[in-house]
Amino acid sequence: MKFIFNYSKLIISSIFWVFLLITWYIYSGFMPSYQLPSPMMVFAAMLNVVVDVDLIKQIGLSLFHITTAILIAFLVGSFLALLPFYNTYFEHFIDYRLTPFLNSFSGVGWLFIAILWFGINSFTVIFAVTMVLIPFAIINLRTGILEMDSEILELGKSLTRKSKKLFFTLGAPMLFPYGFATLRTSFGVSWKVVLTAELFGGAGGMGYILNKSRQEFETEMIFAVIAFIIAFVIIAEVIFFSPIQKHLDKRYIRD
Repeated sequence: MKFIFNYSKLIISSIFWVFLLITWYIYSGFMPSYQLPSPMMVFAAMLNVVVDVDLIKQIGLSLFHITTAILIAFLVGSFLALLPFYNTYFEHFIDYRLTPFLNSFSGVGWLFIAILWFGINSFTVIFAVTMVLIPFAIINLRTGILEMDSEILELGKSLTRKSKKLFFTLGAPMLFPYGFATLRTSFGVSWKVVLTAELFGGAGGMGYILNKSRQEFETEMIFAVIAFIIAFVIIAEVIFFSPIQKHLDKRYIRD
């Protein structure tokens, strides 16, 4: 029964993509190529990216920006989220002052500030993306901390007074699903932010390719970059995030 259900989902998904490609192909025949290139033109541009060393470096630079920003945002957000856990004096500041401020601050605003402070370079891109991602880390991890089982923590305190041991043996396992959710959300959001950051404040990356293609009316390359981003997100979701999420669902969800 499960096999039939999965097979049906595969068929429906395949029909959707075939329908989309056919519609795209037909409609592109009525439009100038600089406005809507055909699927074949976009596929040729994607092949050109794969064989062009310089373009591969630009994609790798975007991946570096995203990976670095996610890592820094997770570490900074974890530190800020854990401050009230060890010292309640920080609770009001983190929950009602810092987090709302960071969450409401525009990502474009961080980008322009970074350009003024650091110039046009990779550090500007990483800084802008990191500042956008930090609130997601704080909110997710603070939620996890507030929902931790207080009885289990109290039991742990009766067995040991070592705060580090208590956190890594009891607190960290309970926070793991929230930490994973933070990384999963950050990965999706970062792709939406990094292109804008690279477009205005970066000296390279996929945003740089988009800007150059826009200036030269190479619309097929713009579509190719978008297709690569979609492919990266889908591959990461299927290969990495979904299997871990299924394991977490079995491990942590209570009936």
